[in-house]
Formats: sequence, structure tokens, C-alpha cells
Amino acid sequence: MTETTDLAVLEIKPEQAPALYVENGLDSYYEQIERQVLGEVPDLTTTKGRARVASLAAQVSRSKTAIEKPGREYLKRLKEQPKIVEAELRNWNNKCDALRDKVRDPLTQWEAEQERLKKEEEARLATEALAKEIESHHEIALLLNEKFDRDRAEAARIAEQQRIEYEQRISREAEERVRREAEEKAERERVEIARRESEMWAKIEQAERDRIAEKERAERQAKEAKERAERDKQEAIEAERRRSQEAEQRRLAEEQRIKDEAADRAANIEHKRQINAAAVADLITAGLTEECAQACIRAIAKGQVSSVLITY
Repeated sequence: MTETTDLAVLEIKPEQAPALYVENGLDSYYEQIERQVLGEVPDLTTTKGRARVASLAAQVSRSKTAIEKPGREYLKRLKEQPKIVEAELRNWNNKCDALRDKVRDPLTQWEAEQERLKKEEEARLATEALAKEIESHHEIALLLNEKFDRDRAEAARIAEQQRIEYEQRISREAEERVRREAEEKAERERVEIARRESEMWAKIEQAERDRIAEKERAERQAKEAKERAERDKQEAIEAERRRSQEAEQRRLAEEQRIKDEAADRAANIEHKRQINAAAVADLITAGLTEECAQACIRAIAKGQVSSVLITY
């Protein structure tokens, strides 16, 4: 495995934020991290190699946080272009998450493969044990057959002696009895051996079916896990999109409210100005100078003249 140092700790200073958190402003950091984590090829067959893959994936997450946290702080202070900063941070998170998953994917696949190999090895050992047991019983059956042959030969010899020593009828009866007993014994032994072999082959077939079923289950679980991870990722992306959309709608609504209030204030000011101008004109008509008339209206509008109000 190629030896490399850990990723450098990323630090973003506040004065860097305006130039950094802009469209594509984080690409150089991402490329730096990508070169470091993808430049290694850890050996997944060793504990050290697998730990290195997990460490690289964790370092990507830490680097992501090191960039995102000051960006979030900057975003709180920022009054302009919030949409661009948010989009860049979202793009940064998505790429870092994808990179983390990409870095760890060989380890995930290796772990699934090791589990599958373990199940296959267990099934293979069970099958070999059954095969050895069958072979042992077969050897026993051969020995029994040899013993049976020896016993039958001995019985024949004894029967021949009896035939010589006894009457022909007694000899035939003895020989028939020996033959019948030997055949019955041999039949019982053959039936027992056949039964044991049948049971053993049934166990072998069951073990093979169990191995295949376990393999299919492991493959199905791996596929389901991958599909579930993809669904979770898509749901997270969709939720983020909805949150961004809702935030944008609230921002636009707030802008419209401020504009409406400003328009109302402007209209109210203009309305009061027109009424005040009409009142000034009436006072001038009544004989006051323009300067005096304006001073009177200003005093009334400010509530400085008792019991006198202007109705707007």
C-alpha cells in the first residue's frame, strides 16, 4: 500500500470568505482533497489497509466540515448573494458526500465479499465432512461384506463336515438353515447401509441448497442496501431543494412586504402633503402670509396648537 500522510487541516479565515464562497470558489479545495484521497490504493486484504480507507473517508467528512462551518458563519453575516453561497455549499456537500462514498465503496464491497466467502467456506466444509462420513461407512460396508464371505465359507465347511458325519437329510436341513440365516443377515446389513447412505446424500443436498440460499440472500441484502442508500440520498437532495425553494419564497415575500409598506408610507406622506398644501392655501386666502401660513400648518401637524387638528 502506498504510504501517505493525512489530509492537511483546512482553515478558512474570516477575511478569506468574500473571495472564497462564490460560485466555483471551493473547487480548488475539493481538487486538493480528491488528489490526496484517490491517490492512495490501500490493500483491503489487510486490517491496516481497511482502516486506512475508513480513515480517508472520515478525513473527507472533516475537511467538508472545516470548509462548511466558516461558510455558514459568513452566510449569517452576508447580506448579498445568499443564494449563490448556499448553492456552492450545497454543491460542496454533495460532492464531498459522493467522494466519501466513492472512497469507502471498495471497503464496503470487500466486506460484503468476505461475508459471502465465509458462508461458502462453511458450506464447503460441511459438505466435505458429510462426504468423509459416507466414505467411512462405505469402507465399513466392504469390511462387512468380506466378513460375510468368510462366515459363509466357514458355514459351508461346517455344513460339509456335518453332511459327512450325519445323515444326508440332517445335513441338508443344517445347510439350508445356515444359508437362510446368512441371507437374512446380509439383507439386513444391505438395507441398513442403503438407509445411511440415503440419509447422508440427503444432508449433502440440503447443505448445498442452504449454501445457495445463503449466497442469494447475501446478494439480495447487498442490492437492497445499495438501493436504500440511493433512495435516502435522493430524498435528502429533494428535501434540501424544497428547503431552498421555501427560503427563497419567504425572502421574496418579505421583499414584497417591505416594498408594499414603503409604497403605503409614500402614499400617506403625499396625501398629508396635499392636505397641508390645501390648508396653507386657505390660510393665505384668509389673509396670512405664505410663510406664516406654512408655520401654522406645521405647528398644527405637530400637535403644538391646542384643540386644533388636521383630518387626513
